[in-house]
Amino acid sequence: MLSSRCFTYLALLGVVAAGCQRPAPPALPTTVQLVAAASLPAEPDDPAWERAPEFVAALIPQDLVDPRLMQATTAALRVRALTDGKRAAFRLEWADASEDNGAGPNTFSDGCAVQLPAKAEPTLPAPQMGEPGRAVHITFWNAAWQEAAAGHRDSLPDLYPRATVDHYPFESAALKQGSPEQRAMADRYAPARRLGNFMHRPPGAPVQDLVAEGPGTLRSLPETTATGTGKRIADGWSVAIVRDLPEGFASAPEGQIAFAVWEGAQGEVGSRKMRTGWVTMTRVEQP
Repeated sequence: MLSSRCFTYLALLGVVAAGCQRPAPPALPTTVQLVAAASLPAEPDDPAWERAPEFVAALIPQDLVDPRLMQATTAALRVRALTDGKRAAFRLEWADASEDNGAGPNTFSDGCAVQLPAKAEPTLPAPQMGEPGRAVHITFWNAAWQEAAAGHRDSLPDLYPRATVDHYPFESAALKQGSPEQRAMADRYAPARRLGNFMHRPPGAPVQDLVAEGPGTLRSLPETTATGTGKRIADGWSVAIVRDLPEGFASAPEGQIAFAVWEGAQGEVGSRKMRTGWVTMTRVEQP
């Protein structure tokens, strides 16, 4: 039989062992929690973001349609979300060692996007850009667009100040600046703009609202109502995007959302990107 001294010793060991156990860390959110707020922050460093729990979304390469991304780059995206009932604000943060926000040959920009179904419905469109008859709405932020919106010009003379050009036909002295003839000549040298395609850069904005019904169908909406601002942080980018909620979502307790990230230094552009599938987004009154 054990003596009382042995019992006391074993009891002390139990107390010491219990004292050495650390409390388990709080569980990470398993959904994007869309927290109610009276107003929405437009800047990524606004203290209001601390009200929303941070969701960590694992990213996968877009390797389903050409041109594909076959090697993983950005591993994860950190997301916080707030809503005033009509619009939603998302803060996206990710690690990126290089700041890619310039323009030029073989130069690609960092960027990110938020994708939502065009309507809140019981079933979802395909997460890969939607499907015919079942659209998705996308808000895309681009670091180079932000530089251009801030006044950093990206014309050929700006990019190559030491280059000498003999003559640009659309700058001919014989063409009055702003005349229909001059604009028509300028459009010959800007085919995307001539076709009404502003995917190269929306005028004066770092974000663009887009719609798609499957891969290869992406187009800009007639008007961009979203706003966005990105800032460099210690390990990469922090971007705030404020946009409208999908039709019918205001009365739904939860919905779905997807994200994408482009790392310019890795040659990511267009469909070459890191992305998520659909992620559940839950409306909550308190964090």
